[in-house]
Amino acid sequence: MKWFGALLILAASTWLGFAAARLLHERPRQLRQLKAALRALEAEVMYGHTPLADAAMHLARQTTAPLSELFERFAAALCTEETSAAEAWEKSLRAVWGKTALKQGEFEVMKQFGATLGQYDRLTQQRQIALALAHLEREEAEALDNQARYAKMAKSLGVLAGLLLVILLM
Repeated sequence: MKWFGALLILAASTWLGFAAARLLHERPRQLRQLKAALRALEAEVMYGHTPLADAAMHLARQTTAPLSELFERFAAALCTEETSAAEAWEKSLRAVWGKTALKQGEFEVMKQFGATLGQYDRLTQQRQIALALAHLEREEAEALDNQARYAKMAKSLGVLAGLLLVILLM
């Protein structure tokens, strides 16, 4: 029975370490996906002259969860509610943000970007998208650095913490 408990503790701590490493791997992927979505939004608005709600629905179909949910909620809010694009964007962002691996810095960038949605002409909107992309590039570089630095450590720490706990309890 002792050995079963020890294995259970070791498995749980290892799982926690791998879950932390998965978050470190997920953040750069979601940042790349978010950047691609912003580029697609730029193309839809600038060259396709697509309304914002339709462009958001197109982006929802092109991206994967949880970012697809962000664009779905945004499009739905634009179509059904009497709110501005900025309010709909922030409401959607807050509803979905907890499901992402993204951090507060990215949230602030996307919130600032959303504050400009639909308020300016196409050229200024394009500049705002470029600004958001530049900030997300910086965040992605940081996320890749953190992934390289801490992912392996998180996995090892999970296993070693479990071993330590098993040894202390035996």
